[in-house]
Amino acid sequence: MMSFRGRMARYAASGSKGIAVGRIAWRQQLAYKTDLLLRASFLLLILFVFEQLWSAAYGGDTSKVIGGFTLKQIVWYLVFTEALTLAVPPLAARIEEEVKNGEIAVRLTRPMSYVGYHYASYMAEAAFRFFVHLAVGGLIAWALVGAPAFGAGWADLLLLSAGALSILFLLHAIVALSAFWVEETSGMSFVLNKLQFTVGGMLLPLDLMPEWLQRICAWLPFQAALYFPARAGVQAHSADVLRDLAIQIGWLIALAAIVTWIYRRGVGKLHVNGG
Repeated sequence: MMSFRGRMARYAASGSKGIAVGRIAWRQQLAYKTDLLLRASFLLLILFVFEQLWSAAYGGDTSKVIGGFTLKQIVWYLVFTEALTLAVPPLAARIEEEVKNGEIAVRLTRPMSYVGYHYASYMAEAAFRFFVHLAVGGLIAWALVGAPAFGAGWADLLLLSAGALSILFLLHAIVALSAFWVEETSGMSFVLNKLQFTVGGMLLPLDLMPEWLQRICAWLPFQAALYFPARAGVQAHSADVLRDLAIQIGWLIALAAIVTWIYRRGVGKLHVNGG
């Protein structure tokens, strides 16, 4: 049995490898300036369109409250959900390609967990994209509805965004690892993305949805990935943040268990078939 010191050394080694992978992913993002420009342009278009729609819904009254949100809060809420959504790298497509071309066989022989490798790369890339989109979206929202005044909401946003991106990784990993059994995962990725857009609260805060739909959303992981951090950003309430954080941790444990089970079954299938 491995001693406590040995386990700590092993965890430290895994952590250092993850940091190294993250640094490489971060540097790679700096090289794709055209991609960043296109994403910023897309974000500008999206936020402008939604600001016009919500301005019409509020009748141009910046003091009016609908579902607990003012116009300024709604626009900044959209900035936060869009920043998280656009931060997600195409994990399913990458793992699917590795399975198809056989590169996964090489990665499985490396001294780092396959899922851990992708998580480190994913989080570094997602963090970079998130802060870029948050900065760009913030400038756009500032110009459209004015400066934010959310106080502690910024800290709550960052705290819950870390868990949100991890949940999104696990959700996309479940789809991605299905490539062990199916050749095409784009259909499942499409469905997952649309669930994020709707029941995840990306396009509309869950508070504005019918009560019966809110009850359904409360039992799904998608609200923990988008709605929780965005709402916390514009409506800082410590009790709600602690509750949301506890829910996120619960989903992280459940989804990590599912990913681990799928991965072990998939690797076993790969070895049995001579992969």
